[in-house]
Amino acid sequence: MSEIIVTTTDFIPGYEIVEVIGICRGSSVRARNFGRDIIASLRNLIGGEIKEYTVLQKESRDQAMERMIAEATELNADAILNVRLTTAMIMQATAEILAYGTAVKIRKKE
Repeated sequence: MSEIIVTTTDFIPGYEIVEVIGICRGSSVRARNFGRDIIASLRNLIGGEIKEYTVLQKESRDQAMERMIAEATELNADAILNVRLTTAMIMQATAEILAYGTAVKIRKKE
């Protein structure tokens, strides 16, 4: 298997779990940017989506997922099951995105 399967489910159709390796995780801690804050403050006055923060959150999620997949790769996992994302405020204007799941070895069902 060349690419790790990543899913929010606890099984993968057509595969069986042959070994549970354990939890794998990846995180990204980001701070708001002064330039983005000015634009976001203006958007906040008129309402609507604050695109600067939407992009920041997406980048953080992507990085956390990449780091989780890298950890699973180091563990020689074939898949990551039950993937979840969570956010926590670290300090004012700084947040952590955590991606985590269960790294497993799988094989195709016969």
